[in-house]
Amino acid sequence: MNKNILKLSLALFAGLSINSAIAQTAGTLNFSFTEVAHSPCYSANKHVVGAWITNSAGTYIKSKLRYAGGGTSDHLPAFATAAGGSSGNCLSSSVNVVDCTTGSTLTSFGNRSFTWNGTGTNGAVVPDGVYTIHIQTTWTHGGTSTRTYTFTKGATNDVQSPAANTDFSGVSINWTPTNTTGIEENSSSYNEISVYPNPNNTGIFTVAFEQAKTLKVLNTLGDVVYSEKITNNASNLSVDLSQLQNGVYFFVIADDQKSTSRKVILNK
Repeated sequence: MNKNILKLSLALFAGLSINSAIAQTAGTLNFSFTEVAHSPCYSANKHVVGAWITNSAGTYIKSKLRYAGGGTSDHLPAFATAAGGSSGNCLSSSVNVVDCTTGSTLTSFGNRSFTWNGTGTNGAVVPDGVYTIHIQTTWTHGGTSTRTYTFTKGATNDVQSPAANTDFSGVSINWTPTNTTGIEENSSSYNEISVYPNPNNTGIFTVAFEQAKTLKVLNTLGDVVYSEKITNNASNLSVDLSQLQNGVYFFVIADDQKSTSRKVILNK
């Protein structure tokens, strides 16, 4: 709660609300994969599978698959813990399974898939950014594996076909946006601002503007990752973000009354 209040306060100080600085693109993620058979299993081909999504900070967003039964409820510990339960029981009522496909222990290895509508467990569209799909599979006592796949939720398609591994083949990731519910940038004629080069492969940006007192750079979570006070006679700045991770950022120029923002892409 305190962290959210701090983020909101920082954004308001820059002259923006959180929603006016961070895009929240609605869309659909389609994820599918083919299980590679393991042996020996509990019995025949019996095994369990759990899948969930987290954001770039590792925060749990939503469960998507849970196949396990009473006798195997303790064999998805990573899934159960991530979803709010204890490692020993993925079937507990404390495990969040909102919008999650559930079923009993699987008896054959095959194709699995799920879709995600870009929302958290409260039904609200989450901020754009890099998200991670986690898949845990367990086929016998001591035989367990968790694989992760990342994709970018945003206003452009992200289509991937990751290489096969010893657990999964035929992996397909397809994020398709439908519309934007947040505002990516403020294009007001007031205080025109240019940020370049964009996209940027070095991390060194030039910012040109008409008038301003502060410059702030926010990431897609609303955190201020860079800030600088601007002198009265300045009309451009050089900003070094080379120490930051690749991703989407928002440059926000503001004075005491108004602000203007621009979205940039860092891809070193």
